[in-house]
Amino acid sequence: MNLLAFDTSTEVMSVAVQRRVDGSAQLWQHSALGGALTSAALIPAIQSLMAQAGLRFEELQAIAFGSGPGSFTGLRTACSVAQGLAFGAHVKVLPVDTLLAVAEEARWLQAPREEHYEVMALLDARMDEMYASRYCFDSGLWRQIGGYSLIRPENLDAATHGMQAGNVFAAYGERLTASTAARVTAYPTACAMLRLAPALLAAGAALPAEQALPLYIRDKVAKTTLERSLEKAGP
Repeated sequence: MNLLAFDTSTEVMSVAVQRRVDGSAQLWQHSALGGALTSAALIPAIQSLMAQAGLRFEELQAIAFGSGPGSFTGLRTACSVAQGLAFGAHVKVLPVDTLLAVAEEARWLQAPREEHYEVMALLDARMDEMYASRYCFDSGLWRQIGGYSLIRPENLDAATHGMQAGNVFAAYGERLTASTAARVTAYPTACAMLRLAPALLAAGAALPAEQALPLYIRDKVAKTTLERSLEKAGP
C-alpha cells in the first residue's frame, strides 16, 4: 500500500512514506527534533519525502498519524495536518495509538522474529507523570491489556513482566527501581506506524478526515503558579 505516516507526540518528530514498487514496499523516512520546531518543520518534511517517493497525496491509501497520548501541542499539530492533507487528497486518516507504536518499535528493535512479546509502553507526560499501557504481541497481532494509565514513576506496577519501553528512562529511571523488567528506549516512530497500518486498516480503523481526533488521557496541560511555588519550597 501507499501510505504516509507521521508522529509529533514526543520530543522527536518522525515521518515516513511507503510506496509499492514492482510488487514490494519501498520506504522513505525522516526524523528530527520535535517540540516547538514541529509546526514549522512537519509539512516541509512530508512534502520532501512524498517528492522523493514520487507520490501524489491522491495516490495514498491512508494518512496515518500518532493520535496520542502525548504532547498536547504535538497531538493537535499531527491531527490538524492529517485532516488538512486528507481533506485535500480525498483519502482517509488512520489514527494510531502512540503507546502501541512504542510497543511495536520496541519489538522491532529487540525481538523482530519472536511470535510472542509483552511490553509495558511508557511515554513522558511531563509534570512528574507518565502515560502507560501494556500490550501483548501474539501470532502477528497486537492487543492491549487493560487500558491507559497516567501515573507517577514510583507507582508503576512492580510486578511488570516482559519489557519496559519508552522515552521515560533518562528522566525517571532512578524512580522506577521497584520493577526489575528489562528496558529499551523507544519512540512512536512513523515506521512502526507503517508496520501497524495493515492490521489496523483490515480492522476498519481508517476514518473520514473530519473524524480524526487526538486521544487525550488528561485535560490538565501545565502546573499552576502555586503548584510550582510549593514544589520549589519543598515538603
